[in-house]
Amino acid sequence: MTHRERMYAALRHQQPDRCPYVISLTQKAHAAFVAHYGSDELLKRIDNSVAGVAAQPGPKERWLSDTVWQDEFGVQWDRSIDRDIGNVCNCVLPERDLSRLELPDPNDPAKFEGFADAVAAARKQGKFVQFGIGFSLFERAWTLRGMEALFYDMIEAPSFVDELLDAICDYNVALVRRAVTYDIDAIHFGDDWGSQRGLLMGRKLWERFLKPRLARMYAAGKEAGKFVTIHSCGEVQELFPQLIEIGLDCFNPFQPEVMDPYEMKRLYAGKLSFWGGVSTQRLLPHGTPDEVRAEVRRLVAEVGKEGGYVLAPAHCIPGDARPENILALIDAANE
Repeated sequence: MTHRERMYAALRHQQPDRCPYVISLTQKAHAAFVAHYGSDELLKRIDNSVAGVAAQPGPKERWLSDTVWQDEFGVQWDRSIDRDIGNVCNCVLPERDLSRLELPDPNDPAKFEGFADAVAAARKQGKFVQFGIGFSLFERAWTLRGMEALFYDMIEAPSFVDELLDAICDYNVALVRRAVTYDIDAIHFGDDWGSQRGLLMGRKLWERFLKPRLARMYAAGKEAGKFVTIHSCGEVQELFPQLIEIGLDCFNPFQPEVMDPYEMKRLYAGKLSFWGGVSTQRLLPHGTPDEVRAEVRRLVAEVGKEGGYVLAPAHCIPGDARPENILALIDAANE
């Protein structure tokens, strides 16, 4: 089977010849691995099943200093500590007023410049090609407005939140409709809704503000015959039935600190696929290589039985993961 065929089998709840996997490292984890082994040669053993593609950034995106990066929405990120994502350090919408909000133009021809070539290159490698939109709805709204302010807005000014989320949703749908005209396999939306104690905004507000827009976004992919995958950290499994209802095929990151991967498989086998499951908080930083290999084998055997699973760490591997454990994960994934 090719990587693409394995992913199709897994997402259709059929048994692939071996479990597809995706492994990625943060900059700190990469640096620690190289320092430990003397080079990145061993990382070349990673043979991910999925190739991610994205639209080109808008003209606002650039580095403002050595540590502050501005995205295409004008949100500024301090990357002095977290070099991969950073912390928001400005407020694009200090007031409940969208009159000055400038979203990127989804119909700008430059947005998909080089996209066909990237897809074709992934196809030549037999990869499953996934178009991604990060910070896709709730996260985009709070990065523009501020998280605390957005929560107040949900209670005090729901019509403003509706207007903001509709503008973001319209942008996403327009991007997806362009992306699906290319030879891609899936649409991926990143949008953290949870902490390790539950939904950040609670179920009632999630259903009120997010679910209708998520349904629109997912439909833009499903109507074109593409799989839909999402990422949301945190304890959000109470939403799985509703996510299945609106068309979700695969949930990531499958965080074992907040949900039991084996129980989730039992509850949702044949209905929802999972991507992740290898602990980045406990196992990779504090376990042993033998423990890593044992957990990978169990996940593949039990959660991967009859498909429905993409092996992966529960997030991009953090800097405190032991290099020996990263190598054990790679080797076990390749078994």
